[in-house]
Amino acid sequence: MRALLQRVSQASVVVDGATIANVGPGLLVLLGVAQGDVVDQAVWLAAKTLDLRIFADDRKPMNASVMDVSGSILVVSQFTLAADTSRGNRPGFSTAAPPDQAEPLYERYVAELKTRCTNVQTGRFGADMKVSLINDGPVTILLAR
Repeated sequence: MRALLQRVSQASVVVDGATIANVGPGLLVLLGVAQGDVVDQAVWLAAKTLDLRIFADDRKPMNASVMDVSGSILVVSQFTLAADTSRGNRPGFSTAAPPDQAEPLYERYVAELKTRCTNVQTGRFGADMKVSLINDGPVTILLAR
């Protein structure tokens, strides 16, 4: 599993012309699930997402977690994070988990976040989404396990 975290001032998701999620400040998380990923990875990634110190406090520019700053989190499924780019110029997606395997892990990651964070919103799994964000910093961190 891979979680691409972006520290944002705001982020939103539009599906079929309607805004279905809107957060900020906090994190936009693009979550990719690969074949062979398991629940333990979702649990670990969620804990790391909540505890990673990438927000400013009064002492340092990266000393507080999203929980410390009472930030919000927007999670968007992103199967392209499992892309294989080792051959040619067209990415392959055979390493991405199929939807029936990926969605439960995506949902588990979100559920784990919600156990500690009160403002977690999501995109719509498998939908064609328009994601907007204002990256703060910019700060973008890739978590993989």
